[in-house]
Amino acid sequence: MVEHRRWNDILAYAILTLGVFIVVFPVYVALIASTHDAATVVNGNMPMLPGSHTLENYYRAIFVGGSRASREPVGHMLMNSFVMAMGIALGKIMISILSAYAVVYFRFPFRQTAFWIIFVTLMLPVEVRIYPTYKVIADLKMLDTYAGLILPLIASATGTLLFRQFFMTVPDELLEASRIDGAGPFRFFKDTLLPLSVTTMAALFVIQFIYGWNQYLWPLLITTQESMQTIVTGIKKMLTTTDELAEWQLAMATAILAMVPPVAVVVFMQRLFVRGLVETEK
Repeated sequence: MVEHRRWNDILAYAILTLGVFIVVFPVYVALIASTHDAATVVNGNMPMLPGSHTLENYYRAIFVGGSRASREPVGHMLMNSFVMAMGIALGKIMISILSAYAVVYFRFPFRQTAFWIIFVTLMLPVEVRIYPTYKVIADLKMLDTYAGLILPLIASATGTLLFRQFFMTVPDELLEASRIDGAGPFRFFKDTLLPLSVTTMAALFVIQFIYGWNQYLWPLLITTQESMQTIVTGIKKMLTTTDELAEWQLAMATAILAMVPPVAVVVFMQRLFVRGLVETEK
């Protein structure tokens, strides 16, 4: 029996190791490619050790740009992506927590119907409603603006469902105690529910920050000025086929830089993220 468990553990670790290798190796190749010059990257025999062009490539990527297809510095594209991701994450938290609070704690006609209407929007991502959403943004003169990047993506059922499930686990005694103390709906929300919801907000923030950071189709459609393009669309434009050789070393440096903010968010908020998801399932 002990021997059988030992082999099961070995097999499990082998599968995990293989999975880690499959995920990490492409990132390693991109990191190494970002330290060489363009000729070394495209000649088919790129060394698997760092090259001597690291500072040059990352300096050009962050401050200068230089791709034939997209000359916007990566630093500016990173800022655009950061503003978009933060706006989406914070906007979704604010809208979702208020809508979930109304659905759980207020009694009004068709309360459950309202929740299910919100829930059905899970089947209507921005890719499905792309034309009417684009037309509304264009009519409101929001093309090439941060508002146009953020507003169509901040309302969704994901956060509402997450907060609703958490609020349903909050003991009714807390609501009764607040009423006895003379607290109104807003004070109960501010003094009781918000402090209890910190971990749930952190979990939703991580999910939605990464969601906003990885957006490609929507920024591609509504940004025509290079000064408003995000990091994901910028990487794609760097690799656009032209008569000249694509600067793969800059594209790889940009890809590495694009991974830093979402990884940092996950690393610094992982404890709150896990606690938020676990507490929601109680």
